[in-house]
Amino acid sequence: MSAAHGGYYLPDPTKWPTITSMGLFLLALGFILNLHYLAPGVWLMMAGAGVIVLMMFAWFGQVATESEAGKYDAQVDTSFRMGMGWFIFSEIMFFGAFFGALFYARVLSVPWIAGDEFLWPGFEATWPTAGPAGATYIGPDSHDVAAGTFSSIGAFGIPLINTLLLLASSVTVTIAHWALKKNQRGPLCFWLFVTVVLGAAFMYFQVYEYIEAYSHLGLTLGSGVYGATFFMLTGFHGFHVTVGAIILAVILVRCLKGHFKPDEHFGFEGAAWYWHFVDTVWVGLFIFVYIL
Repeated sequence: MSAAHGGYYLPDPTKWPTITSMGLFLLALGFILNLHYLAPGVWLMMAGAGVIVLMMFAWFGQVATESEAGKYDAQVDTSFRMGMGWFIFSEIMFFGAFFGALFYARVLSVPWIAGDEFLWPGFEATWPTAGPAGATYIGPDSHDVAAGTFSSIGAFGIPLINTLLLLASSVTVTIAHWALKKNQRGPLCFWLFVTVVLGAAFMYFQVYEYIEAYSHLGLTLGSGVYGATFFMLTGFHGFHVTVGAIILAVILVRCLKGHFKPDEHFGFEGAAWYWHFVDTVWVGLFIFVYIL
Protein backbone atom coordinates (compact mmCIF):
# COMPACT_ATOMS: atom_id res chain seq x y z
CA MET A 1 0.00 0.00 0.00
CA SER A 2 1.04 3.60 -0.49
CA ALA A 3 2.29 5.30 2.63
CA ALA A 4 2.38 8.92 3.72
CA HIS A 5 5.19 10.09 5.95
CA GLY A 6 4.93 13.67 7.09
CA GLY A 7 2.53 14.45 4.24
CA TYR A 8 4.95 13.27 1.55
CA TYR A 9 3.52 10.72 -0.89
CA LEU A 10 5.44 7.44 -1.17
CA PRO A 11 4.40 5.32 -4.17
CA ASP A 12 3.96 1.57 -4.11
CA PRO A 13 6.91 -0.60 -5.17
CA THR A 14 6.90 -0.69 -8.97
CA LYS A 15 7.96 -3.17 -11.63
CA TRP A 16 8.72 -0.56 -14.30
CA PRO A 17 12.45 0.02 -13.59
CA THR A 18 13.07 -3.72 -13.83
CA ILE A 19 11.16 -3.93 -17.11
CA THR A 20 13.10 -0.91 -18.40
CA SER A 21 16.40 -2.64 -17.59
CA MET A 22 15.25 -5.76 -19.44
CA GLY A 23 14.33 -3.71 -22.50
CA LEU A 24 17.66 -1.88 -22.49
CA PHE A 25 19.52 -5.18 -22.12
CA LEU A 26 17.71 -6.70 -25.09
CA LEU A 27 18.31 -3.57 -27.15
CA ALA A 28 22.05 -3.50 -26.35
CA LEU A 29 22.47 -7.26 -26.84
CA GLY A 30 20.67 -7.12 -30.17
CA PHE A 31 22.84 -4.21 -31.29
CA ILE A 32 26.04 -6.10 -30.42
CA LEU A 33 24.87 -9.23 -32.23
CA ASN A 34 23.85 -7.15 -35.23
CA LEU A 35 27.35 -5.66 -35.41
CA HIS A 36 28.64 -9.20 -35.87
CA TYR A 37 25.95 -9.97 -38.48
CA LEU A 38 24.23 -12.57 -36.30
CA ALA A 39 20.61 -13.22 -37.26
CA PRO A 40 18.93 -12.75 -33.83
CA GLY A 41 20.40 -9.25 -33.52
CA VAL A 42 17.70 -7.33 -35.36
CA TRP A 43 14.89 -9.21 -33.64
CA LEU A 44 16.36 -8.64 -30.19
CA MET A 45 16.77 -4.94 -30.95
CA MET A 46 13.14 -4.70 -32.05
CA ALA A 47 11.99 -6.62 -28.97
CA GLY A 48 14.02 -4.37 -26.66
CA ALA A 49 12.74 -1.21 -28.33
CA GLY A 50 9.16 -2.50 -28.11
CA VAL A 51 9.52 -3.26 -24.40
CA ILE A 52 10.91 0.23 -23.75
CA VAL A 53 8.11 1.97 -25.68
CA LEU A 54 5.37 -0.05 -23.97
CA MET A 55 7.00 0.57 -20.59
CA MET A 56 7.09 4.32 -21.20
CA PHE A 57 3.38 4.54 -21.99
CA ALA A 58 2.45 2.30 -19.05
CA TRP A 59 4.71 4.06 -16.54
CA PHE A 60 3.64 7.51 -17.69
CA GLY A 61 0.03 6.38 -17.40
CA GLN A 62 0.59 5.32 -13.82
CA VAL A 63 2.22 8.66 -12.95
CA ALA A 64 -0.64 10.54 -14.63
CA THR A 65 -3.20 8.54 -12.64
CA GLU A 66 -1.42 9.33 -9.37
CA SER A 67 -1.18 13.00 -10.31
CA GLU A 68 -4.87 13.28 -11.20
CA ALA A 69 -5.74 11.55 -7.92
CA GLY A 70 -4.19 14.50 -6.08
CA LYS A 71 -1.35 12.51 -4.52
CA TYR A 72 1.38 14.97 -5.52
CA ASP A 73 1.86 18.05 -3.35
CA ALA A 74 4.35 20.93 -3.54
CA GLN A 75 7.11 18.87 -1.94
CA VAL A 76 6.69 16.10 -4.51
CA ASP A 77 6.73 18.74 -7.26
CA THR A 78 10.04 20.04 -5.90
CA SER A 79 11.41 16.49 -5.88
CA PHE A 80 10.38 16.04 -9.51
CA ARG A 81 12.11 19.28 -10.50
CA MET A 82 15.31 18.35 -8.68
CA GLY A 83 15.24 14.86 -10.16
CA MET A 84 14.73 16.15 -13.69
CA GLY A 85 17.50 18.68 -13.23
CA TRP A 86 19.97 16.02 -12.09
CA PHE A 87 18.85 13.71 -14.90
CA ILE A 88 19.55 16.36 -17.53
CA PHE A 89 22.90 17.08 -15.86
CA SER A 90 23.79 13.38 -16.15
CA GLU A 91 22.83 13.52 -19.82
CA ILE A 92 25.12 16.52 -20.30
CA MET A 93 27.96 14.45 -18.84
CA PHE A 94 26.94 11.52 -21.09
CA PHE A 95 27.21 13.53 -24.29
CA GLY A 96 30.19 15.46 -22.93
CA ALA A 97 32.12 12.18 -22.79
CA PHE A 98 31.29 11.45 -26.43
CA PHE A 99 32.23 14.95 -27.59
CA GLY A 100 35.43 14.52 -25.59
CA ALA A 101 36.16 11.29 -27.48
CA LEU A 102 35.63 13.13 -30.77
CA PHE A 103 37.97 15.96 -29.81
CA TYR A 104 40.59 13.57 -28.43
CA ALA A 105 40.65 11.55 -31.64
CA ARG A 106 40.61 14.56 -33.93
CA VAL A 107 42.90 16.98 -32.10
CA LEU A 108 45.34 14.65 -30.33
CA SER A 109 45.35 11.05 -31.57
CA VAL A 110 45.35 11.61 -35.33
CA PRO A 111 48.22 14.16 -35.24
CA TRP A 112 50.21 11.86 -32.93
CA ILE A 113 49.84 8.92 -35.31
CA ALA A 114 50.67 11.07 -38.34
CA GLY A 115 53.81 12.29 -36.60
CA ASP A 116 55.21 8.77 -36.32
CA GLU A 117 56.75 8.24 -39.76
CA PHE A 118 58.41 4.97 -38.78
CA LEU A 119 55.16 3.20 -37.84
CA TRP A 120 52.79 4.82 -40.35
CA PRO A 121 54.74 6.28 -43.27
CA GLY A 122 52.68 8.47 -45.55
CA PHE A 123 49.76 8.90 -43.15
CA GLU A 124 48.61 12.53 -42.92
CA ALA A 125 46.70 14.18 -40.09
CA THR A 126 43.48 15.00 -41.94
CA TRP A 127 39.85 14.77 -40.84
CA PRO A 128 37.69 12.82 -41.58
CA THR A 129 39.90 9.76 -41.50
CA ALA A 130 39.47 6.04 -40.92
CA GLY A 131 43.02 5.78 -39.58
CA PRO A 132 46.27 4.74 -41.28
CA ALA A 133 45.06 1.20 -42.03
CA GLY A 134 41.44 2.10 -42.80
CA ALA A 135 39.45 3.15 -45.83
CA THR A 136 40.47 6.27 -47.76
CA TYR A 137 38.39 9.42 -47.36
CA ILE A 138 37.43 10.96 -50.72
CA GLY A 139 35.35 14.00 -49.71
CA PRO A 140 31.75 14.82 -48.77
CA ASP A 141 28.64 13.49 -50.52
CA SER A 142 30.52 11.29 -53.02
CA HIS A 143 27.93 8.67 -53.96
CA ASP A 144 28.55 5.06 -54.95
CA VAL A 145 32.13 5.06 -53.69
CA ALA A 146 34.58 2.31 -54.59
CA ALA A 147 35.64 -0.40 -52.17
CA GLY A 148 38.20 0.77 -49.64
CA THR A 149 36.95 4.36 -49.67
CA PHE A 150 34.27 6.32 -47.85
CA SER A 151 32.59 9.70 -48.02
CA SER A 152 31.16 11.96 -45.33
CA ILE A 153 27.73 13.58 -45.19
CA GLY A 154 27.72 17.25 -46.16
CA ALA A 155 26.39 19.68 -43.58
CA PHE A 156 24.04 21.63 -45.80
CA GLY A 157 21.71 18.87 -46.93
CA ILE A 158 19.76 16.67 -44.54
CA PRO A 159 21.75 17.82 -41.46
CA LEU A 160 20.72 21.43 -42.10
CA ILE A 161 17.10 20.38 -42.61
CA ASN A 162 17.21 18.48 -39.33
CA THR A 163 18.71 21.49 -37.58
CA LEU A 164 15.88 23.70 -38.81
CA LEU A 165 13.33 21.08 -37.76
CA LEU A 166 14.65 20.87 -34.20
CA LEU A 167 15.07 24.63 -33.83
CA ALA A 168 11.50 25.09 -35.04
CA SER A 169 10.29 22.42 -32.61
CA SER A 170 11.98 24.27 -29.75
CA VAL A 171 9.96 27.35 -30.71
CA THR A 172 6.67 25.47 -31.04
CA VAL A 173 7.00 23.72 -27.67
CA THR A 174 7.69 27.13 -26.09
CA ILE A 175 4.57 28.57 -27.74
CA ALA A 176 2.60 25.59 -26.42
CA HIS A 177 3.94 26.31 -22.93
CA TRP A 178 2.82 29.93 -23.17
CA ALA A 179 -0.63 28.76 -24.24
CA LEU A 180 -0.81 26.38 -21.28
CA LYS A 181 0.08 29.16 -18.83
CA LYS A 182 -2.71 31.26 -20.37
CA ASN A 183 -5.12 28.28 -20.17
CA GLN A 184 -5.61 28.26 -23.95
CA ARG A 185 -6.25 24.58 -24.63
CA GLY A 186 -6.69 24.85 -28.39
CA PRO A 187 -3.36 26.54 -29.16
CA LEU A 188 -1.66 24.35 -26.54
CA CYS A 189 -2.70 21.11 -28.22
CA PHE A 190 -2.08 22.44 -31.73
CA TRP A 191 1.47 23.63 -31.12
CA LEU A 192 2.35 20.56 -29.10
CA PHE A 193 1.08 18.39 -31.96
CA VAL A 194 3.27 20.39 -34.36
CA THR A 195 6.24 19.76 -32.07
CA VAL A 196 5.64 16.00 -32.14
CA VAL A 197 5.34 16.07 -35.95
CA LEU A 198 8.61 18.00 -36.25
CA GLY A 199 10.30 15.45 -34.00
CA ALA A 200 8.94 12.60 -36.12
CA ALA A 201 10.17 14.35 -39.28
CA PHE A 202 13.64 14.65 -37.75
CA MET A 203 13.69 10.92 -37.01
CA TYR A 204 12.58 10.12 -40.57
CA PHE A 205 15.40 12.18 -42.09
CA GLN A 206 17.91 10.69 -39.65
CA VAL A 207 16.99 7.16 -40.73
CA TYR A 208 17.16 8.23 -44.38
CA GLU A 209 20.63 9.70 -43.75
CA TYR A 210 21.84 6.45 -42.21
CA ILE A 211 20.53 4.42 -45.14
CA GLU A 212 22.27 6.81 -47.53
CA ALA A 213 25.52 6.55 -45.56
CA TYR A 214 25.56 2.76 -45.57
CA SER A 215 24.21 2.26 -49.10
CA HIS A 216 26.01 4.92 -51.13
CA LEU A 217 28.72 6.70 -49.13
CA GLY A 218 30.59 3.72 -47.71
CA LEU A 219 30.27 5.35 -44.27
CA THR A 220 29.64 2.65 -41.66
CA LEU A 221 30.54 1.81 -38.09
CA GLY A 222 33.57 0.09 -39.59
CA SER A 223 34.88 3.30 -41.16
CA GLY A 224 37.54 3.75 -38.52
CA VAL A 225 37.52 6.43 -35.87
CA TYR A 226 35.39 8.83 -37.93
CA GLY A 227 32.63 6.30 -38.56
CA ALA A 228 32.65 5.20 -34.91
CA THR A 229 32.38 8.72 -33.49
CA PHE A 230 29.86 9.81 -36.13
CA PHE A 231 27.41 7.00 -35.48
CA MET A 232 28.03 7.05 -31.72
CA LEU A 233 27.11 10.73 -31.41
CA THR A 234 24.29 10.91 -33.96
CA GLY A 235 22.92 7.50 -32.96
CA PHE A 236 22.62 8.25 -29.26
CA HIS A 237 21.18 11.65 -30.07
CA GLY A 238 18.62 10.05 -32.37
CA PHE A 239 17.66 7.67 -29.56
CA HIS A 240 17.13 10.64 -27.24
CA VAL A 241 14.99 12.41 -29.85
CA THR A 242 12.87 9.27 -30.17
CA VAL A 243 12.38 9.11 -26.40
CA GLY A 244 11.61 12.83 -26.29
CA ALA A 245 9.03 12.57 -29.07
CA ILE A 246 7.29 9.71 -27.24
CA ILE A 247 7.25 11.75 -24.03
CA LEU A 248 5.76 14.73 -25.87
CA ALA A 249 3.15 12.46 -27.47
CA VAL A 250 2.10 11.27 -24.00
CA ILE A 251 1.98 14.87 -22.78
CA LEU A 252 -0.17 15.75 -25.81
CA VAL A 253 -2.68 13.04 -24.88
CA ARG A 254 -2.76 14.39 -21.32
CA CYS A 255 -3.32 17.92 -22.64
CA LEU A 256 -6.24 16.70 -24.75
CA LYS A 257 -7.71 15.19 -21.58
CA GLY A 258 -7.25 18.47 -19.71
CA HIS A 259 -4.80 17.14 -17.13
CA PHE A 260 -2.67 20.26 -16.74
CA LYS A 261 -3.46 23.60 -15.11
CA PRO A 262 -1.78 26.97 -15.73
CA ASP A 263 -0.10 26.80 -12.31
CA GLU A 264 0.36 23.02 -12.04
CA HIS A 265 1.99 21.38 -15.05
CA PHE A 266 5.46 20.11 -14.26
CA GLY A 267 4.85 17.04 -16.42
CA PHE A 268 4.75 19.42 -19.39
CA GLU A 269 7.67 21.49 -18.13
CA GLY A 270 9.89 18.45 -17.58
CA ALA A 271 9.20 17.23 -21.13
CA ALA A 272 9.95 20.72 -22.49
CA TRP A 273 13.24 20.89 -20.55
CA TYR A 274 14.28 17.56 -22.00
CA TRP A 275 13.33 18.62 -25.52
CA HIS A 276 15.29 21.86 -25.29
CA PHE A 277 18.29 19.85 -24.07
CA VAL A 278 18.03 17.50 -27.06
CA ASP A 279 17.83 20.50 -29.40
CA THR A 280 20.92 22.07 -27.83
CA VAL A 281 22.93 18.86 -28.20
CA TRP A 282 22.01 18.72 -31.88
CA VAL A 283 23.34 22.23 -32.47
CA GLY A 284 26.67 21.05 -31.06
CA LEU A 285 26.54 17.98 -33.28
CA PHE A 286 25.76 20.03 -36.36
CA ILE A 287 28.73 22.32 -35.72
CA PHE A 288 31.40 19.85 -34.58
CA VAL A 289 30.41 16.72 -36.52
CA TYR A 290 29.02 18.05 -39.79
CA ILE A 291 30.51 21.53 -40.35
CA LEU A 292 33.99 21.54 -38.79
